[in-house]
Amino acid sequence: MAANSVQKVRLRKLLLELKKIQGFFLEKWGVDDIYSNSKIFEILIANELNHILIPGHSGSKDAKDENGNEFEYKHFKETSGNHSWTFNDYSDTTIEGLKRVKLVIFAHIDDTSFPPKLDWYVGVDGKTCSDYLKHRTEELLERKPKGHVNKRKMINFSAGQLEKDLKLSKTIVQEINRDGLYYKWSIKINSIANQIEKITGVTQILTSNKFWELLVSLQLGHQVLSEQAGHDAVDTNGNFYEYKVSKTFSWNFQDISENVLNKYTKEKAVILAVVDKEKMEIVKIFVANPKEVVKKLKEKLTEKADRYSSKGGLRRLQVSLSHGDLKEIRAKEISSQRTLI
Repeated sequence: MAANSVQKVRLRKLLLELKKIQGFFLEKWGVDDIYSNSKIFEILIANELNHILIPGHSGSKDAKDENGNEFEYKHFKETSGNHSWTFNDYSDTTIEGLKRVKLVIFAHIDDTSFPPKLDWYVGVDGKTCSDYLKHRTEELLERKPKGHVNKRKMINFSAGQLEKDLKLSKTIVQEINRDGLYYKWSIKINSIANQIEKITGVTQILTSNKFWELLVSLQLGHQVLSEQAGHDAVDTNGNFYEYKVSKTFSWNFQDISENVLNKYTKEKAVILAVVDKEKMEIVKIFVANPKEVVKKLKEKLTEKADRYSSKGGLRRLQVSLSHGDLKEIRAKEISSQRTLI
């Protein structure tokens, strides 16, 4: 749904409110980028359990208590298609690192009503979770359920498996913790996000990178699309676009199978954007011909496959385009001035 001029004014006001909240989280708790990778649900979980968020995303633990004990969060939403918790691209280091956390919180988020809430979770102490993940990994390597080794190292746990294998039970959260550290902020963020979704017609804007795609689309006059649409954005002429948004001049392309690469070639263009997630500013935007992008991605995949051929092959079809690749893919800079939302 394309926003009219009145809605666009309202939309920008809402985005500015989110920017102020982002600034407060950064100043108060050192936590930035609260609108990516479902961070909002970590805020919700931390609030209910009286935890304190730990700044950072990949590689750092999610939260700690007042005594400094650290916690790892995993969650799934009631409306999601996969009702299990996933460990993606884990390593031996990841497994070993779990031994240092007090609990791994396997949380269920009820997002069928407003506001979303943590209604139950399974808490597994770090060492037990580490040993269980290692055991399950070794079991999968031996069993090969799909007839081959899972090179990517991705594993799912369901509540039933944790309850059966580890003899654990769910902890029911009876009431929302209205005295929690993040309660009013969680309510405010979800309320603003809900209003933005109604204006744009885009759902789940605080999951994945959709929020930042929305900011880029406003700059380009595109309509950002929901995850289920199969494309990231569309212009007024019905042309589709693939968006890649990054904090640096490096854009990651994941799970780029032949089908995905073929889909890219049917897009009008590939948009490569750089954003400052602390200040919520668009730094630069480049536009590239999809065929040139696909050609370069295939080259990089081939080179990577050659490097990993002696190590059992590629774990995942994933490569990145860098600033140095822009000239080769004939990317054109279409926005070079920092743009406040």
